[in-house]
Amino acid sequence: MIRDSSHRGPPVDPQTRSAVRAFAPGSIGNLGPGLDILGCAITGPGDAVVARMHDSPGIHLEDPGHPELPRDPEHHASAIAAAEVLRRIGATSVGVSLSIEKGLPLSGGQGGSAASAIAGAFAVNALLGAPLQDHDLLLAALVAEQRVAGRHLDNLAPALLGGIVLVRSIEPLDIVRLSSPAALRFVVVHPDMRLRTADARAVLPPHVDLPTAMAQAGAIAKMVWAFGTGDVERLRGVIDDRIAEPARAPLLPGFAEAKKAAIDAGALGCSIAGGGPSAFAMVNGDHAAGRTLAAMLDAYRAAGMDATGRVARVDERGTRVEPSHPTNTINSA
Repeated sequence: MIRDSSHRGPPVDPQTRSAVRAFAPGSIGNLGPGLDILGCAITGPGDAVVARMHDSPGIHLEDPGHPELPRDPEHHASAIAAAEVLRRIGATSVGVSLSIEKGLPLSGGQGGSAASAIAGAFAVNALLGAPLQDHDLLLAALVAEQRVAGRHLDNLAPALLGGIVLVRSIEPLDIVRLSSPAALRFVVVHPDMRLRTADARAVLPPHVDLPTAMAQAGAIAKMVWAFGTGDVERLRGVIDDRIAEPARAPLLPGFAEAKKAAIDAGALGCSIAGGGPSAFAMVNGDHAAGRTLAAMLDAYRAAGMDATGRVARVDERGTRVEPSHPTNTINSA
């Protein structure tokens, strides 16, 4: 299901607009066994893009959002997606400037490139009166994500639509927004390191055996069933990734210890957030979430890794237009 994006947030009057600020939430890709097909938008930090009309045609990048991000619009996720929006609506003579407010860590496994791409596409679309709906916005952002991180929608789709999302296929585009159990909480812990998506994908096995594939499919099916019933306890023990996690865990000091600590503290399950290095745990309720967060942070510290963490809920809103004002941003991972 793809929704019409034109009315998320305050409506933008094409006659009086001067700037549009779009906010896209962070997200967790894969959700354990759902490699490239399951993702969830989460509350808390995200990326925002402010789009303004510009006298010269094309996309102009005023502020990339971080000193390490490219200033060339042909290499920045937000600008690439924004340019694709202009191309799709045939606005070759239109000029737009972008300023990015980077709230998500670089190479952190929390959907940073996806949030930037979605926010860029959404902001420009809203600035021009929202001629494109979500279907085209996703495909515009996918052009950017493919160039900077890989061709997958498990971060893009939840960042745009909100909620928990199942990506059935990209061609043709087939996306299902799943139910979110009310008691579900996410503990997200970010160790003080970076892991590029390209490096995380490079270690994935090119083939998997039949028993592994069947176990993975069974885990995904039970997760979808648990989300659909709204019974968060049915997720216990199901977040079992036998493909990506075993390949990526050796790249992530402290992850194995943090995962064990999360399970021992009562988490429903724990795995790598996206390609890492962040880890996430699914938990039932706020009390269990606080206990799990403390246990995971202690485990990382015991393994010699500094880490920060937080408790989040499912962000049901997805990308939206917000008032143009400064947000809390970060300049480091």
